[in-house]
Amino acid sequence: MLESKEKVIIVGYSGHSYVIIDTLIELGYNIFGYVEKNELTNNPYNLRFLGNEKDLNFKLFVNGYSYVVAIGDNKTRSSVSNFLRLKFCKILNVINPSSSISNNIRIGSGVFIARNVSVSPFCEIGDDVVINNSAVVDHECIIESGSHIAPGSILLGNVKVGRNTLVGANSVIKEGVEIGSNVIIGAGSVVLNDVKDNKVVYGSPAK
Repeated sequence: MLESKEKVIIVGYSGHSYVIIDTLIELGYNIFGYVEKNELTNNPYNLRFLGNEKDLNFKLFVNGYSYVVAIGDNKTRSSVSNFLRLKFCKILNVINPSSSISNNIRIGSGVFIARNVSVSPFCEIGDDVVINNSAVVDHECIIESGSHIAPGSILLGNVKVGRNTLVGANSVIKEGVEIGSNVIIGAGSVVLNDVKDNKVVYGSPAK
């Protein structure tokens, strides 16, 4: 857990961020404020507006601040996170305490693991991955950077998910299947075969 004096800055402040902020509050983090292109009128957590991180006069790229990139879109989330890394910012992982995560996994930075998620041994989770509510990631899965495993999805053993891919809500991926990068798998799909890069598939079985 973060020391109480260290301040957390939220990047992106809309629906997806609310889930992450809720977990941060549950974990006792000190949320200093949010950054967006413009100050928002809808501010349900009453957070302080800190400006736009890409403005030339933004001055919070210093020690004592940590960042949580709370952006739902995969490519945007990865792009913003990599921009912050170039500024030598600390990007936090946020893991809900209700999740069940094996100690025998590899995990990058900027990862969000939501409520009631299960991750089994010897999985590899890249940077800026979202594993959303009640998803199951079975043994030896690989989820590459920037991907989103949506609520209720099940990845059976030895599944590989490429970069910036969306596995839609309540989908099931058969064991050993390889899913490419920049793929969209429709909600409720059953994926029985490998999926190449840049494809959109859906259905049961997914096509």
